Amino acid sequence: MDIRETVTLAEVAAHLKTATRFPKKGVSILCGHVEAIPFRDLFEVYLAVSGAGRWEWRDGKGRVAPKSGLSSSLGRLAGDFLRWPGLYGNIMQEVEQLKSTAFEAPGMAKPACLLYLRTDHSFNLTGGGSVSHTSGVISGLRNLGVRTQVVSTDVLTGVPSDLDFHLCFPQYRKGANLPNMPDVHYSRQVFQFVKNNWSLLAPQWVYQRYSPFNYAGVLLKREFRVPFVCEYNGSVLWMSRNWGSGRLFHERLAREIELLNLQWADRIVVVSEPSRDELTGRGIPSHKILVNPNAVDETKYSPNVSGSRVRGQYGLEGKTVLGFIGTFGPWHGAEILAEAYVRLLKENPDCRESTRLLLIGGGKTLARVQQVLESGKAGDNCLVTGLIPQEEGPEHLAACDILVSPHVPNPDGTPFFGSPIKLFEYMAMGKPIVASNLDQIGRVLNHGETAWLVAPGDADALMNGLLHVLRDPELGHRLGKNARVEAETRYTWKEHSRKIIESADGGLRP
Repeated sequence: MDIRETVTLAEVAAHLKTATRFPKKGVSILCGHVEAIPFRDLFEVYLAVSGAGRWEWRDGKGRVAPKSGLSSSLGRLAGDFLRWPGLYGNIMQEVEQLKSTAFEAPGMAKPACLLYLRTDHSFNLTGGGSVSHTSGVISGLRNLGVRTQVVSTDVLTGVPSDLDFHLCFPQYRKGANLPNMPDVHYSRQVFQFVKNNWSLLAPQWVYQRYSPFNYAGVLLKREFRVPFVCEYNGSVLWMSRNWGSGRLFHERLAREIELLNLQWADRIVVVSEPSRDELTGRGIPSHKILVNPNAVDETKYSPNVSGSRVRGQYGLEGKTVLGFIGTFGPWHGAEILAEAYVRLLKENPDCRESTRLLLIGGGKTLARVQQVLESGKAGDNCLVTGLIPQEEGPEHLAACDILVSPHVPNPDGTPFFGSPIKLFEYMAMGKPIVASNLDQIGRVLNHGETAWLVAPGDADALMNGLLHVLRDPELGHRLGKNARVEAETRYTWKEHSRKIIESADGGLRP
C-alpha cells in the first residue's frame, strides 16, 4: 500500500466541513480506535471523491484497518440515513418509558463489591483530569477494601489490567454514521456485557462515571435491583454550548438521558456546591446528592519527588520556575497567566533573567497562549512541554518553584462548578500556590495560609500575586508546607472514596 504520510482525523474533518478537496494522497489517518470511528463511511466517501487514492485507519495502539470500497461505504451511509428517524424514535420512546417507570429503590448497604462503569468514547488517554479522577476513585475504593470491578471502553492509565478489569470496546455498527447514535447504542452493549457476566461480577452497587447519551447504569439497576451511583461532573449540554462546538445535534435526547440518570440514581456524586445547586434547581432532591471535591494521590504527588531531571532537560537550573499544568481548556485561564507573565517581565526587568514559565501539557488554547507570550516578548522565557504521560506529572511539578491555577469565571456568569484536580496536586507537592479566588478554589485554599489568592480573570492581580510570592520566599515556604498538610488530611482519593461508601445507609439526609 502506498502510504506516504500520517494525518489526524481532525485534519480530514476540517476539509470535509469546508467542502474542500483533500489535498493529500496515500495517508494513514490517526483515530481513537479503529473499531470506533464516528462517521467512518462519510469520511470514506469524501476521501474517495477527493481522489485521496489509498488510505488506512490507524489508532494509538497500532491497530490498522484498511479503507472500505466506495460502494460499501455508500450503502452503509444510505442505510443509516434511512433508518435515522426510526432509531431516534425508538430510543426516545425507551427513555420516556424508563422515566415514567415506577420502581422501588433498593437499600444502600455498604458494598463489599462494586461495579465501576467507564463509558466515555475517548481512547488512548494518558493524561488530564479525567484520567486522574478515574484512577483515583478506583484506587481509593480498592484501598478501602472494596472489590472494584471495572468495565471500560478502553484501557485506563493508572488502573491495572487485572482480573477485575474488563474491556468492552464500543462496536460501531448500525447508526455509526449518525450523530450521537453510537454513544446511545453503547448503553445496550455494556448492559448486555454486564448481564452476561453478572454471576462473575456480582456487584452490590453499580457506579457510573456519567458520559453523554449513556444510561447503562439505569438499565442495570432496573434489571438487577442494585443501587445505582451516578458520578456527575457537569451538564454535557452546558459544556458543549459554552466550552465546546455549540449545541449538540440531538440536544433534546441528551437532556432527557441526562435527566433519566439523575432521576434513577440512588446517589449522585458531584465535585462542588454549584453543581449541587444546579441539580436541585432542576428538581433533583438534595438528599440524593453528595458534594465530594476532587482529590490527589498524596504518595505520588509529594515534596519528596525530585524535579532535577526535568530542570536539566529544559535548562532550568538556577532559575525560579513558575509552573502550570493542564489540558489548556477555556476554563483554565492560561491566557491570563500568559498576560500576567508578560507584564511581570515588562515591569520587573530582573525577572527576565531570574524566572522561567513552564507550561506543562497542551490543548485548545495553547496556540493563543503562545501568541500572547510571543507578542509580549516573553516567548524566550517560556518552555512548553506538550502533552506528557500522567506518571510524569509529579516530577514536572517538582521542577517548579511556584505553581499557578489561574482559572476564570464561566462565560455566561453562572458559578464556576469545577473542582480542579491540578489544585490538589499542587497542594500535595508542598509548593507555594498562586490561584484564582473562584468558587470552590477559594473555599479549599485559605488566602495567606495555604495559597495566595487573586481576583479571577485579572492579569494585573495575578501578576501582583506572583510578584508577592517571588519576593517573599518565607511566605512561599509556609504556604507550601500548610497546603501539603491540608492535602494529606482532607483531600486524598481514599478519603474521597470513603465519603462515597459512607453515604450508604441513609448517610445523606433530606
